[in-house]
Amino acid sequence: MELFFQQLVNGLSLGGIYALIALGYTMVYGIIELINFAHGDVYTLGSFFALAILTLLGISGELHGGALVGVVLGVIAASMLLCGIVGVLIERVAYRRLRNAPRLAPLITAIGVSFILENVMQLWQGPSPVPFPDVIPNPTATLGGVTIAAKQVLVVGLAVSMMVALQLFVYRTKLGKAMRATAQDRDAAQLMGININTTIAVTFLIGSALAGAAGFVSGVYYGTTWFFNGFSAGLKAFTAAVLGGIGNLAGAMLGGFLIGVIEAFGAQYVSDQWTNVIVFSVLVLVLIFRPSGLLGESLPTKV
Repeated sequence: MELFFQQLVNGLSLGGIYALIALGYTMVYGIIELINFAHGDVYTLGSFFALAILTLLGISGELHGGALVGVVLGVIAASMLLCGIVGVLIERVAYRRLRNAPRLAPLITAIGVSFILENVMQLWQGPSPVPFPDVIPNPTATLGGVTIAAKQVLVVGLAVSMMVALQLFVYRTKLGKAMRATAQDRDAAQLMGININTTIAVTFLIGSALAGAAGFVSGVYYGTTWFFNGFSAGLKAFTAAVLGGIGNLAGAMLGGFLIGVIEAFGAQYVSDQWTNVIVFSVLVLVLIFRPSGLLGESLPTKV
């Protein structure tokens, strides 16, 4: 049982990263029904931004006390802002003119943007994995034979807090109401005076900012980053969004944690080589019996 609960903790911490990325996927798809395949690469770009900021500040080791809190919050905020700007630029340059195009066109464009970002990051940091400064101390606590590390608590805590803040924003603010109206009926929302372009741009801003936060957390958690990380992580995060119910924020969070737990248990009890097979098999089974996802709602088809 100790091994079971240890893998549960490991899976939840891994799932927290997937959940942060999945929130961006589900926001964009919920509003413009676009699978933004470049989102995973924005997540990787967030880790590169954080690495560049830490290098610029001359930080290469552990921090403590007020310096730790200030640097961590500052780097997360800066990474989120930079990734948010990148997300807005991607929407403005690559997607805006294709909103009324056949769905295949923006899908191919998203794949192209993904390749562009990957190659830019490869030119920037090189083709090999890059060490990430271990700025956060990682003390551990043992509860009933289960070891819980500080970095694992950070990942889960940040993911849950971001999801709660996003829920409050979407359901308690005027802009959030505009986002929900745009998701339900874009034309009707525009007739009611909602600026569709601004609303969609803000959606990309927030979704990409969450990916930037996930990039910093993954760099700290794994101690390394790589220009190609976004391919696998982005694919699993999108799987998490679909599993939980695409367009549902709580569903994206639930799906991210479930994917992380399934992956951890699969690696422990089956094999590392079979984890992807297990993850996507579970997704297929869920979608067969509940096509809208675990928390998704069956909505009428938009005309």
